[in-house]
Amino acid sequence: MKVIIFGATGTIGKALVKEAIKRKYEVTAAVRDPQRVTEQNEYLTVVQADILNPNSVTEVAKGHDAIISAYGPKFGAEEELLEATRSLLEGTRRSGAERILVVGGAGSLKTENGERLMDTAEFPEEVKPLAAAHADALELYRAADVDWTYCSPAGIIEPGKRTGQFRIGLDHLVVDELGHSRISVEDYAVALIDELVEGEFVNSRFTVGY
Repeated sequence: MKVIIFGATGTIGKALVKEAIKRKYEVTAAVRDPQRVTEQNEYLTVVQADILNPNSVTEVAKGHDAIISAYGPKFGAEEELLEATRSLLEGTRRSGAERILVVGGAGSLKTENGERLMDTAEFPEEVKPLAAAHADALELYRAADVDWTYCSPAGIIEPGKRTGQFRIGLDHLVVDELGHSRISVEDYAVALIDELVEGEFVNSRFTVGY
């Protein structure tokens, strides 16, 4: 398995690189600044790339079985997420990679009463622009002519432990018996790399939580 990961220097991107290497997959970290990648491993290659440029995506993604996007825009530049999505889709088509897997947002997941999480009163106002951008990006993937998988995290995702124990959902938020929705970054990475191998959610969205 040869996989290229965009956004490999972010919190989730680093976890995905680590999880894929753990399984001895050939991993390419595609980043704007290669010096930011401190991980060194025989299974890891680092390349410079611009996710907003489809030609750059095509060039670095050639020869890979799959593309993973862990790209996240800077605060205040949420519209770049849609630009990155369009670039990734075009670059994926041209590169010959079989599919793209996306680290998505939780805001468009439905709560128990059918309301989107981002539309609830408890959802942080400052996060809504990013949640809306993720929701729009999901629609771009749904309309795409390439094989894709979009993985929404739980309501709260933060660094923690790799347990390998979690539950999978589709378009509804996964919550525990107390109504909490959370997942560790490490277990999120396990779920996404599992999907890379198993392909249970091709051309669909799934979510993961405890």
